[in-house]
Amino acid sequence: MKGWQQFWRQLSLFGLLALALTGCGKDELSTLKPSGPVAAMQYDLMKLSSAIMIGVFIVVMLIFTYVLIRYRKRPGQQGIPKQVEGNHALEILWTVIPFLLLIVMAVPTVTTGFELHKSYSKEEALQVKVTAHQFWWEFEYPDLGVSTAQDLVIPVGKKVQFTVTSADVMHAFWIPALGGKIDTNPGQENKIWLQADKTGTFYGKCAELCGASHALMDFKVEVMDQAAFDSWTNGMKGIQSAEPAVATSASAAQGQEIFNKSCLGCHAVAGKGGKMGPNLTNFADRERVAGILAHTPENVAEWLKDPQKVKPGNNMPNLNLDDTQVKALVDYLQTLSVK
Repeated sequence: MKGWQQFWRQLSLFGLLALALTGCGKDELSTLKPSGPVAAMQYDLMKLSSAIMIGVFIVVMLIFTYVLIRYRKRPGQQGIPKQVEGNHALEILWTVIPFLLLIVMAVPTVTTGFELHKSYSKEEALQVKVTAHQFWWEFEYPDLGVSTAQDLVIPVGKKVQFTVTSADVMHAFWIPALGGKIDTNPGQENKIWLQADKTGTFYGKCAELCGASHALMDFKVEVMDQAAFDSWTNGMKGIQSAEPAVATSASAAQGQEIFNKSCLGCHAVAGKGGKMGPNLTNFADRERVAGILAHTPENVAEWLKDPQKVKPGNNMPNLNLDDTQVKALVDYLQTLSVK
């Protein structure tokens, strides 16, 4: 087989593979299935710009094809065709049309930009402060007295005003199905508002290259009805204002002792502890470990044994625990629930 034939065969194969893979993914992680007004406005802009670009491409290709056929060199033709210059009508036409297309794109883009840049007070929207870390997310509800990590909980049908920043390097806060994204910069606060129009689970990402585990810096968004959100809030407030509960089983009690000695300086539980690592008050209620693994005892143990293997470059130290200590710590962490 000739080299060029093999090249085109491979190119066609990869083209078909790429086309097939475009159908993969989750609805809860897609900008093409908006689930809120911000995402819907951004989706409308994408459709408008795509329609204009496709339309321009089709028109240009039609004109190009017509010119190739109409003015191709014919048998017996001598010299070059008659040259036409200074056609003022055509010059005006191909200047005005792009200008009009830019106006059509610019007006909705600018108006949408102003709409999305609005800032809402605590009377108008739920206030949430987002702090990005390598490689996890911290969420604080200042008006509710609640703090959590990795799992963002919001009520359905209500505006949420996010104030975002970073504790270390540049990140970007993005919930594709609800809208976004916006940079989180160290020492600077940016604002964005979002709203979810239906209950369910969505997923967020870091959209700014931030280190070795950038691709693993995910978080979950749980959208609840107002009653369920109030219940969750009250549960979090109650447990964060109380003393950490004492584990009942012998294994969990041993794990609590290990946690208090080795982990409490970085991780908060029930309002006690540090903020260097994620808040673990409701750890047992979460669906993912380290934001990426399914929440199973086996995966929790895997994370505790070697955090760098699961998420390279993160700041979680290896405590060099033996299997008995790991099991005890897993048993204790599974008791941290507000449900």
